[in-house]
Parts: sequence; structure tokens; C-alpha cells
Amino acid sequence: MKDNPQSGEKHEKADTEFHLEIERRDFLKIGLAITGVIAGGTVLSLISNVGESFAPGAYRKKYPYKPHHSMVIRQDRCIDCKRCTEACVATNRVPDYGWRTTILKRELPESVDQKWDFIPILCNQCNNPPCVRACPTRATYKNKENGIVMMEDKKCIGCKSCMMACPYDARYFNEAKSAIDKCDFCFETRLSKGKTNVACAEACPADVRVFGDLSDPGSRVYKLIHQLQKPVWVLREEVGAKPNIFYMKG
Repeated sequence: MKDNPQSGEKHEKADTEFHLEIERRDFLKIGLAITGVIAGGTVLSLISNVGESFAPGAYRKKYPYKPHHSMVIRQDRCIDCKRCTEACVATNRVPDYGWRTTILKRELPESVDQKWDFIPILCNQCNNPPCVRACPTRATYKNKENGIVMMEDKKCIGCKSCMMACPYDARYFNEAKSAIDKCDFCFETRLSKGKTNVACAEACPADVRVFGDLSDPGSRVYKLIHQLQKPVWVLREEVGAKPNIFYMKG
């Protein structure tokens, strides 16, 4: 029986349309609007928040982690080269069916300068993590020293309550571990071994991801978040998770 080339083209087109629809749903799931800011929410601009939740003294008093590991993503610099995701997979042994960090993309049909917009995403290491509250066995927890949301595999029963509670869809079930897996800022593979940077940020050729200590006024992360010249925002501010992943342009 001969292969029908037209049939193959139809299947390929259907697969492409399916994946594009999945990407569109993923964008809606994490709350990204057409403008690239928070759907139904406000831009987390430090111009309006200084003196409130992001006043240096008040913020450090409320979340006294030291180091307070955080990341700034300079979103418009991303070129979708995927070196960050490749470095994450290699460093943290992420299976092909899972992910710890990825890049969402969307088409910009009305843009003159570029056709696609790329938004790196990962676990937001929330200060008020819904996943921790949802876990019935306390397998997922907030590290009291550095603020990283972590997993204790032996306590995980695979109920996936934390996956459903996560506002950023940033968890998956690791079959080899029989437990939920997620980004831990490379704590097990790098930070706990004396490294000072995470794999994805170190691998990025465009300096998109800036990792650092939010409790240190001298750190690059602190300076980027507390500057007033450019707006800084978080994803899905309206859910009250208070993420430690911040986004900005440039």
C-alpha cells in the first residue's frame, strides 16, 4: 500500500495546530495578556509600590530569608535559543516528559519589528506558595533559610494536589522518583555544592535571567528590582502567591 503524501501533510498540519493551541492555553493559564503583563491585574511597578510591599526594610522583615534567592527575567532579551532549558535538563536530569523551566512563545501578528514574543517561565518560588498549603503530607515546603520551595520525595504520595494548586503549572510527576518534581533553583545540584549561579542563567547567552540574593542591597537582582526607571512585574499577581520571579524589559 502506497503512502499518501497529502494525508501526511494533513496530519503534520493538525499536529502543528494542536501544539499552537496548547501554547495558547499555557499563556492563558499563567495569566499573560496580549501586552505581556498580567491579565486582569496591574503591572507590579516599583514606582507605585515603593513604600509599600517592596520597601527594602519592610520586605526583608516580612520575608527574612538569607540568602533570599530570586530571579529577574529580562523578557524582551530572550531569543528562544533554548540553551537555558538544555542546561536545566543536563544539570537536574529532567526526563523528556517533564520540565523545570521552559519558554512560552506567542505570535505578534501586528508587530513590525518581530514575529514572536518569548517568555521564560519556571517555578516562581512563591513567598506565599499555594502548593505548600495544598500538600497533605508536607512533601513540598518552603525552605526557612533561603525561601526556595522544595520537595521531600519520600513524603510525596503522588496525589498531585500541589500540581493543581500551582498558579504557574510548574510541576510534573517524575516517574523515576515516584514523586512530584520542580525547579529548586538548582539547589541540590549546584547551590548546595558551593555554586553561586543556577544552570539556566549561566547558560543564557543574552543575559536574560539574572539570579541573585534579594536580601543583599549590593546584588544585581536587588538593584534591578528596586530601580525606578523601568516597570517590574510578576505573573498572576492577583492570586496572592507573591513570587520571587520578577519580569522586566531590557
